[in-house]
Amino acid sequence: MNPAESAFLRACRREPVPHTPVWFMRQAGRSLPEYRAVRADVPMLTACAVPDLIVEITMQPVRRYGVDAAIFFSDIVVPLKAIGIDLDIKPGVGPVIAAPIRDAAGVATLRPIEPDDVPYVTEAIRALVGELGGTPLIGFAGAPFTLASYLIEGGPSKNHDRTKAMMYGEPALWHALMDRLTGIVIGHLRLQVEAGASALQLFDSWVGAVAPDDYREFVLPYTSRIFAALDDLSVPRIHFGVGTGELLGLLGEAGADVVGVDWRVPLDEAAVRVGPGKALQGNLDPAILLAPFDVVEQRARDVLARGAKAEGHIFNLGHGVLPGTDPDQLARLTDLVHEH
Repeated sequence: MNPAESAFLRACRREPVPHTPVWFMRQAGRSLPEYRAVRADVPMLTACAVPDLIVEITMQPVRRYGVDAAIFFSDIVVPLKAIGIDLDIKPGVGPVIAAPIRDAAGVATLRPIEPDDVPYVTEAIRALVGELGGTPLIGFAGAPFTLASYLIEGGPSKNHDRTKAMMYGEPALWHALMDRLTGIVIGHLRLQVEAGASALQLFDSWVGAVAPDDYREFVLPYTSRIFAALDDLSVPRIHFGVGTGELLGLLGEAGADVVGVDWRVPLDEAAVRVGPGKALQGNLDPAILLAPFDVVEQRARDVLARGAKAEGHIFNLGHGVLPGTDPDQLARLTDLVHEH
């Protein structure tokens, strides 16, 4: 089958589907014993640069669960590493930046990304497209706000204090940083589609820290620019953030075809906030998968019923699969969604 006719891409385009498509953020990852086996002695950023490993890890959940889409195995900081930023992903911590960017000289070190910077991405995507057949492959990138937060804070942050201090106190520097990051994100997403990805997801994981007026001023111009720059590629574009209940209308306004919703806002309410002309993706609380399956089933049916109010619905979690999740829960959940 042609991936273009898959239930996933049809739902993204708000077309009729044979069943609600389902995939899971972080479906390839620590919850899978086969993932832990291949990653045993391999640092994260090394795994993200070895085509054979990328292909194997991306395929694992497709084989195990029969999900409707694969998502490219990588990390949002990979393009930053590829252009020369000194960073590492520390187990149990996350991305750590050796020299945080807090001035104009730091911003000047951010250069555009070229396909030659990430040959392993192109090679792995081409191999995956051959192996996946009719199952679509989702490419992705981190959004400028979330990347900026890591670069400014030097690593994960609870309150994003330094990020907001720059945004409010040094707006010219903030806009210069966001401008550079926007170019990098556009380049990285485009090369994934050119290699064969069928859809794209922009992860703005930390943008829920921003109030709507500040989002409109300091973030929206850049996310809008990204989605506009991908327009000619004719692939569905998904926009996702965590804690973005108050921003859902703005996320829709930014120009994506699909808005991802975390578990805090029911999908029928999210459809009202996002407005017409968009599909929705989501939004079972990942922690529900740690409960007995009868609880999972009840909650999943509620998500499906509310998702039916949207113009298109892709079933997903409201954030990534938790490491302690039993893979059998995800297998049963995938079957439930398909049978529904």
